[in-house]
Amino acid sequence: MASLKGKVAVVTGGNRGIGRGIAGALAAEGVTVALTSRSADHAASAARDIGHGARGYTCDVRRHEQVAALFAAVERDLGGVDVLVNNAGIGLFAPVASMSLEDWHAVIETNVNGVFYCTREAIPRMKQRGGGYIFNVSSLAGRNAFPNASAYCASKHAVNGFSEVLFQEVREDDIRVTYLMPGSVATEFGRGTAAKQDWALQPEDVGEIVVDLLRSHPRAMSSRVEMRPSRPKKG
Repeated sequence: MASLKGKVAVVTGGNRGIGRGIAGALAAEGVTVALTSRSADHAASAARDIGHGARGYTCDVRRHEQVAALFAAVERDLGGVDVLVNNAGIGLFAPVASMSLEDWHAVIETNVNGVFYCTREAIPRMKQRGGGYIFNVSSLAGRNAFPNASAYCASKHAVNGFSEVLFQEVREDDIRVTYLMPGSVATEFGRGTAAKQDWALQPEDVGEIVVDLLRSHPRAMSSRVEMRPSRPKKG
């Protein structure tokens, strides 16, 4: 089984939730993790808690200049990027007729533009290192729409389509691309969080999938992974 020790990973939104689960799983395997948050304190605190040499960086993925500065800093501090986990995302929910312009833009700019900005910065750096792996954290909402989630569902449909194009563009550069579509995960994201604890996926479950895919043979690429709780709550 291939060792991941010495690899460098950028995990956006890695201070909590799914991102934290992925960052922790990678760090435990010897990957040097650069995790981001919009809050410097939250980024630093999460990096300390994860340990294994993890580092926290401040970045709002909606701002291209901050994304560019992030990747320049990671390259300077850690030598480059081998793995990118586009995890940073938000969900704001309201009927289309009453959703504010501000909320719509916040979701689309974070969940779609942020993925584009980070990927665009990562690709040339991965090419310089002979390849890499990009994970885009989507959602089952990218296939299964539900009321009051127009912005969120639209953003995850966009991530799916973006990922499908991306893997065709970079596969010849030995860059693999997977978009992850988890269902209910017990995190602070979304509604009814407390009620999910006993049956939902855990953030570390997603982290385990990321580690397994990184260890898979380079000739194979799982372009899409859907994850669901094995025994969801009834009713």
